[in-house]
Amino acid sequence: MEILTVGSNRYRTSYGRYLEDFALGAIYEHRPGRTITEVDNIHFSLLTMNAHPMHCDSHFAKDSEFGQPLVNSAFTLAVVVGMTVNDVSAKAIANLGWKEINLTAPVHPGDTLYAESEVLEVRESKSRPTQGIVTVRTRGFNQDGTEVINFVRSALVPKRGHGVGDIDSDVVDKN
Repeated sequence: MEILTVGSNRYRTSYGRYLEDFALGAIYEHRPGRTITEVDNIHFSLLTMNAHPMHCDSHFAKDSEFGQPLVNSAFTLAVVVGMTVNDVSAKAIANLGWKEINLTAPVHPGDTLYAESEVLEVRESKSRPTQGIVTVRTRGFNQDGTEVINFVRSALVPKRGHGVGDIDSDVVDKN
């Protein structure tokens, strides 16, 4: 997060990173964590038309090998991706894709998720001179430190001075 001065005694918060701010091998720890509730899981599952009883029927789930409901894996992915936005893609022009999405351990209602992203690649775009591509590997963990998900994601990110909402030199003091 960066605080920009836009006038006399006037400031604007700028989230995210420009292409130049990413360093190969850097690891960003995404905070705060997010505790997943039973209501979160049921609402997301039913909202997305996934009525599998492992997500919304505690009585059914207690007889499974897990002994309790599982958090919808698409919800786990959505929460962990959301946790990365401030550090990885808040300035992005577009997400270019996800790959290698691995669900490595179950998530249950009541678990708290944390995440981190490692920068795997930073390169200038061949066709867009004011932009570049950043690729990260994100790992999500529960409150015990057990990895529950990992994936690789690429985003198109602007260079400094070329992002949506960047302040140009013509901004004048509004006071």
